[in-house]
Amino acid sequence: MTADDEPRTGGASTPEERSEAVGANPLALRLEQLILGADRRYTPFQAARSAGVSMELASRFWRAMGFADIGQAKALTEADVLALRRLAGLVEAGLLSESMAVQVARSTGQTTARLADWQTDSFLEGLTEPPEPGMTRAEVAYPLVELLLPELEEFLVYVWRRQLAAATSRVAQADDEEAVKRRLAVGFADLVGFTRLTRRLEEEELGELVEAFETTTADLVAAHGGRLIKTLGDEVLFVADDPGVAAEIGLRMIETLTGDETMPALRVGMSFGTVTTRMGDVFGTTVNLASRLTSIAPRDAVLVDGSLAQALGESGDAPVSEAEVDEDDKYRFALQPMWRRPVRGLGVVEPWLLTRRG
Repeated sequence: MTADDEPRTGGASTPEERSEAVGANPLALRLEQLILGADRRYTPFQAARSAGVSMELASRFWRAMGFADIGQAKALTEADVLALRRLAGLVEAGLLSESMAVQVARSTGQTTARLADWQTDSFLEGLTEPPEPGMTRAEVAYPLVELLLPELEEFLVYVWRRQLAAATSRVAQADDEEAVKRRLAVGFADLVGFTRLTRRLEEEELGELVEAFETTTADLVAAHGGRLIKTLGDEVLFVADDPGVAAEIGLRMIETLTGDETMPALRVGMSFGTVTTRMGDVFGTTVNLASRLTSIAPRDAVLVDGSLAQALGESGDAPVSEAEVDEDDKYRFALQPMWRRPVRGLGVVEPWLLTRRG
């Protein structure tokens, strides 16, 4: 017996009846159908069977994508079946292992979930204020979504292809050893006294400050050739393949935000070394060291570790020794050794204060 042969929930046939059967608001259901482009048709069991995968594997994929367990409610569409079929097909063809397919589902789900939340919170809410008394936000949202959906979808695919092209280009240009053991400059930028600010500022003011901080730092990272890994409200994490690029980004952040009277002081910590990359994030001792350096950096200053200082010297971006600097030398940066000190979990380190030369 096929999925279509099984009885439908409550025999619902009209949109209103289907809405009642699954416990959804009729207008919310219309919005869902508009966005998904299909009616609710399958239970999870029916969708898994139609896709030709086990219910266990289907559940793993759905949970990895961030979808809640829905029991056996009839809430899935043909698109859900097709997505399962595609993931399972990649595994069957040997292009992906099962664990890798789950990672693909998880990374895609986490990224798009955040994007969807941002678009709903910051975009749709501001554009769907009811123009007339008695109209609901959902009633205004429907025609807006209908107009925006195809444009946003095309734009999402465009940006993804651009990012994918950049990422694969970096891999293609690296040798085999670099591909396995990636050496990156890792930087953290942290707003000083953010916890005190949260007690003093109104929620709207705090939100505007965080948005301005994230926007400014993200633009600086991108413009100078780095990659933003994540933002954590009062902190951003970024990486760069070249230590000189990372140094430029760190100093630009200090220079830019110091000139903004609405921003609190900033401190930046950076290190250079081998990192582990997973699902768009970075891990390892190099990342931990950058974080620790940020916590001990002076206000409106950049601290770097010895490896990054050495790399800047070897590339000619900073002098190895200030005593050997000639008047005609044209270095971009200056490095000043700071007191050696113990850093929690990493032993004793010697930080260097990075400044712009001249």
